[in-house]
Amino acid sequence: MLIDTHCHLDAEEFGDTQADVVRNAHDVGVSLIVVPAVARANFDSVRSLCEQYPSCVPAYGIHPMYTDTAMPDDLLVLRDYLQQHSPIAVGEIGMDFFINHYDQARQEFYFVEQLKLAREFDLPVLLHIRKATDTILKNLRQHRVKGGIAHAFNGSRQQAEEFIKQGFKLGFGGAMTYSRATKLRELAVTLPLESIVLETDAPDIPPDFLGRGLANEPKYLLQIAQTFSELRGLTLEEVATQTTQNAMSVLNLRI
Repeated sequence: MLIDTHCHLDAEEFGDTQADVVRNAHDVGVSLIVVPAVARANFDSVRSLCEQYPSCVPAYGIHPMYTDTAMPDDLLVLRDYLQQHSPIAVGEIGMDFFINHYDQARQEFYFVEQLKLAREFDLPVLLHIRKATDTILKNLRQHRVKGGIAHAFNGSRQQAEEFIKQGFKLGFGGAMTYSRATKLRELAVTLPLESIVLETDAPDIPPDFLGRGLANEPKYLLQIAQTFSELRGLTLEEVATQTTQNAMSVLNLRI
């Protein structure tokens, strides 16, 4: 059994093919798919999909790339969703200093307010991190949460260890399949196996083996897991068992 800890199942790229996407994932042993929201506007679509497909579980949050258009009232709506709809996490939240003309103060405001909500509801968080790792770690030290997942982790060894100390697992996915990603692959090999979860970030971050122009899907998690097992010198079964256990523990999942 495998768990895809990050998939945007409601993305436009999937159109109305979600039933096929979920079925194809099941066929290769992906038994659970975590579906994070990115803005108030897609809270309902994430909730609806997860109600329609029992193997999909929701997280609700305001993504840093959507904070430019977010309003303070969105935090009140988020609080209602956390209270009424029993998500497994607050997410996808975080900070992104890679995009052009980013507003750090605005991103940080929404990040901190959502950390406070995670504390209030005793939920883990799903972190988006691009070029902002140290700032995120600073805020996590100031606003402690019960851990979560550093999605699409691509930081240093020292930063990885700091996330682990704070109760986080590190998400590895398609980027790890590229042979040129030497630093990331070294981390995949040398970090404690107990600290790693697997993800696709579908339809984004297509793995190396996927043809050009094709959307990523949860079904490709099996091949991502195979790549990971080869890098670590473990069997696929060992990888599936441990990474599933890791995801279940950090997200308080029961299957």
